[in-house]
Amino acid sequence: MNALGLTMIMKMGCICTRETININGIKYSVLERLGDGGFSTVDLVECKNNKKIYAMKRMTCHSIADQQKVQREIDYLKKIRHANIMELHDSYFKGSADIVVNTTSEAFLVLPYYPRGTLHDNLQSRAIEKHHMDVTEIFRIFSSVCDAVQYLHEMKPQPLAHRDLKTANICFTDNFTPVVIDLGSMVEARIQVCGSQDAQKLQDEAAENSSAPYRAPELFNVDSYCVIDERTDIWSLGCILYALCYFMSPFDLVYMRGDSVALAVLSGGVHFPEESKYPDHVHDLIIYMLNTNPAERPFIQSVIEKTQIVMNTVNNIA
Repeated sequence: MNALGLTMIMKMGCICTRETININGIKYSVLERLGDGGFSTVDLVECKNNKKIYAMKRMTCHSIADQQKVQREIDYLKKIRHANIMELHDSYFKGSADIVVNTTSEAFLVLPYYPRGTLHDNLQSRAIEKHHMDVTEIFRIFSSVCDAVQYLHEMKPQPLAHRDLKTANICFTDNFTPVVIDLGSMVEARIQVCGSQDAQKLQDEAAENSSAPYRAPELFNVDSYCVIDERTDIWSLGCILYALCYFMSPFDLVYMRGDSVALAVLSGGVHFPEESKYPDHVHDLIIYMLNTNPAERPFIQSVIEKTQIVMNTVNNIA
């Protein structure tokens, strides 16, 4: 750079100044971009008041429906208090929070930052070296996630379903406590489907909000007259336990090949490696949750009880 260019930059000041966002009178300085999706971005920010680091989720709303969905996520986060579910520090709507007319609005959610990353990240690193997790650690993590799911499924006055439980939506705190994140897909768990229009709407929402390799079969092909309940999450828990053992969902390879995940899920075929370090009791627990018939799939309390039995059995074998 020549002397003239350097002089101009010195006169102008730094052109790389950090963005500052004001949330309800508190200023946050954006440090870096953590993630960028189709509907939202997540930035690493520093609170100028207490110098603490947070993750800030920024969502653009293009319609009243978008705003209602974001507001629902905020309301759930404000209501929920559980050690294994992400908490909300603050939130703010920029623009119209009631109606959108030829414009957009932005929602900002100030959330905890988890520097130890996600379970998905951890399992990907382990997969490279084929470093399988110890069965005790598997059940420590899985039991904590089950506790979070039980809390949601027993909410009053209506049980809630996360609807997008997966390894990428489980983070670790500094002491490796698992925390369920991203409640944007969460809904009241029990939905009465009355007719083909209701069925198609629910199926479309599931395709948009629920990741295919962890999505329950009844959400791929919604019956015209049925009740969908919280046991969609139980299917996802079965996929998560499989991933804890073998690094990915039993349907991830189908997804990566570009084959039909729906067909694979609806067929109900779950294959375990021939040479496995885990006892059949663990496989039985996975199959227990991956029942393609939602009416026969267990509720969370039964999963927790069976998990405890399997844990005790495995410990006695060891």
